[in-house]
Amino acid sequence: RLLQTACIFVGASLTIQASAEQRLVFTHPTMGTLFSITLYADDAAKAKAAAEAAFARVDEINQIASDYIPDSELSRFNLAPTDEAIPVSADLFALISTSVDVARLTDGAFDITAAHAIHQWRHAKRTGRVPTAEETKRAIALTDWRALRIDEARHTIAKTKVGLMIDLGGIGKGYAADQAMLVLRKHGITRAVVAGSGDIAIGDPPPDAEGWDITIRTFEKPEEHDRLLHLTLKNCGCSTSGDLHQFYEINGTRYSHIIDPKTGLGLSNRIACTVIAPNATISDSFDTPLCVIGKDRGLALVKKLPGTEARFVLLENNAPVVFTSAQFPKVRP
Repeated sequence: RLLQTACIFVGASLTIQASAEQRLVFTHPTMGTLFSITLYADDAAKAKAAAEAAFARVDEINQIASDYIPDSELSRFNLAPTDEAIPVSADLFALISTSVDVARLTDGAFDITAAHAIHQWRHAKRTGRVPTAEETKRAIALTDWRALRIDEARHTIAKTKVGLMIDLGGIGKGYAADQAMLVLRKHGITRAVVAGSGDIAIGDPPPDAEGWDITIRTFEKPEEHDRLLHLTLKNCGCSTSGDLHQFYEINGTRYSHIIDPKTGLGLSNRIACTVIAPNATISDSFDTPLCVIGKDRGLALVKKLPGTEARFVLLENNAPVVFTSAQFPKVRP
């Protein structure tokens, strides 16, 4: 997810002088995209070992949370009987329980049980055929985050609606980036950025710098080479969602890959949202539902989320308009 409106690491911001630490970049294909780790370390061999361990952790999460892998833990959970409390791993429990919290805060604009609608629109993208009204109605009927029964004490989760399925595409990469950052820290590396497509976990700043130079890309600039905007960030998560690249036109209508769980349809209004939060799990899980609920409700919600800021780009009268929360960092061209 989120190749559409990317949030991309570029380098250090406001470097003052050279450091003994060297900048190293590592990449690894996983979770349907290319994960990258950029870090500063004084020992290249130890840095490489740390990056490999971090990528192994991402692969582990992918094996747990992917609905594309038939024998993943999530796939097995989706096939489990209704009303049966299923013991799950710590990772799957964290992903699902956090997702339910976000669903509650966004009044269902974020809903991991919208899997049937998501799968329908994946098919629509391949075939060029919009789901029928009956198919959409069926997908909506099988979407209900409240039908997940979570038992904190026993670490079990049960589905209370027949046919309920989960898709973790709206939170998985951010969670994996955070977990990879934790692995790096355990190896003594704190000056690092982990990027999984448009979801980024950002650690301590580079040597002699105020922060990392993170770029966001939206449709607010007409030319491709002008679409990069810069932020200076440290010790946070950053995610951007929108339809700059991931969209499809069917029968003259442009649909985003972002699905509104309440309608079962892809968004047809142009909108992008960048979220900065305490970690990438939070930023990843909120950027998409904020697009769904729109800038007014979205900005009101962000005020209630500690350490979280948002930036919206909307198309109004064929012109891009930007709205930001009060403390959103300065954006540079």
